[in-house]
Amino acid sequence: MSGYISTRREFIKAVGLGVAALAVNEAHSAELDFLLTVNPEPRYDLSPYLYMQFMEPLGTTDGSVAAAWDFGQDRWRQDVVDVTKKLSPSLIRWGGCFISYYRWKEAVGPRDGRRPALNMCWGGIETNQVGTHEFADFCRHTGAEPLMCVNFESDGRKHWQRDPKGSIRSAGPEEAAEWVEYCNDPNSKLRRSHGVNKPYNIRLWQIGNETSYARNAFDCETAAKKTINFAKAMRSRDPGIKLIGWGDRGWARKMLDIAGEHLQYIAFHHMFNPDRSLPNSPLRGTEYRKDPAWTWERLMNASNVHEARIKRMREEVGDYPVPLAMTECHFSLPGRNRCEVLSTWAAGVANARLLNVHERHGDKLKIATLADFCGTRWQVNAIMIPVPGGKSFMMPVALVMSLYRHHTGEKAVGVEKSPGDLDVTASRTADRVYLHVVNTRRDRSVKAQLAIKGMKIVSGQIFEMAGDPEYEVIQTQPDGVVPVEKSLPSNGRWTFPSASVSAVELDVQKV
Repeated sequence: MSGYISTRREFIKAVGLGVAALAVNEAHSAELDFLLTVNPEPRYDLSPYLYMQFMEPLGTTDGSVAAAWDFGQDRWRQDVVDVTKKLSPSLIRWGGCFISYYRWKEAVGPRDGRRPALNMCWGGIETNQVGTHEFADFCRHTGAEPLMCVNFESDGRKHWQRDPKGSIRSAGPEEAAEWVEYCNDPNSKLRRSHGVNKPYNIRLWQIGNETSYARNAFDCETAAKKTINFAKAMRSRDPGIKLIGWGDRGWARKMLDIAGEHLQYIAFHHMFNPDRSLPNSPLRGTEYRKDPAWTWERLMNASNVHEARIKRMREEVGDYPVPLAMTECHFSLPGRNRCEVLSTWAAGVANARLLNVHERHGDKLKIATLADFCGTRWQVNAIMIPVPGGKSFMMPVALVMSLYRHHTGEKAVGVEKSPGDLDVTASRTADRVYLHVVNTRRDRSVKAQLAIKGMKIVSGQIFEMAGDPEYEVIQTQPDGVVPVEKSLPSNGRWTFPSASVSAVELDVQKV
């Protein structure tokens, strides 16, 4: 009977072929699920300043600058310099709240003539043994560019305009302009009288720090008009400097409407708790130790909260061509920055996801950080400094920032497909493609077949960081999670371990 299966043997054979075909299709589908495909067409420039740190004298709250300085030798602690070189920040900012009562002239010249000052925000006495020269010297030794934040008339905060002993702490446009001259004018008489003949050539300057955060301070319009006055005064001493204006808490649009022509960046900060509205969150105290799986879930969710924040800033700026500068950013969990969960490798993986968010918005976000730079106490620091002795070490956030900083391209490129549990960004420099791959699975590895559209992978190296998510980086064991270099097989297939962060470098050529 034509068109029908006439015998039991033929029936069984046909069924067998169907099952085989189904198996092939399922295998093909599974293979597609493993594909990690990159479109190598350049999309936008990735700024090296996405790996910024910021240094602020934190007084008695956290021994940051004072702990990093060797007062007996009048120099930076060598262990701090060495670990900072490994971290390799592209940019280090001098400032923070401290800058609102900082008088820069008190911290230049011979040390025996420098004037101590009250640290009005962070407590204690600031000796000013570390000032402009020392900060610029630290940047030079570690390969970072310096960024200065100027005293913006105490950001309008009356309680910082005078200290409790009556000393005037507010400073206006002329003092900021004199600082620019001191740093950048080859013929600065004051700097040369201090024995420094060559200028520091500091190109980036921020006007205002968290100006919109305080009540009974400047309103946006006042701050914008004063920003113009500062910009004009500072540029009169060096027309080539680049200026960052303050635009957080809904100020960005109005600041740019009034002062935009004078600014090269608009600044905002994001110190955040991704579980702010979750009363029983494990991201508080030592609760994270009780339920590691839930802690992991909540940390992985942080990238969604962070990306929403950046999107809101993009919407505020709108079509203005001025890029965003997130000059302070880190987790801010219950425990006033002593939140110990941030010492865990799980937090390192979460911070890698935040770095991927920065790259995805790299067309507009040009300056960014994820940590306070250094200190003795706060878990939000990139570098912990043991005192009175011991070797400084990188916290998990710094480990992933260092990994990305050393293995990233100049141009962002697209990731068209990737396995669902992998968070992947890609970039490119010439014929080398870079991937930043985060395995968001706490307890399962993920396989991937790497492919570059229209190109052949000639060779590949993987710099892999993986560990137990509950592992805590502390002074006695800071090297528990370190990058391990491995070679990519010729077939382009790779298994990314659970709870891992990997930087992949692929040498490619056109097919």
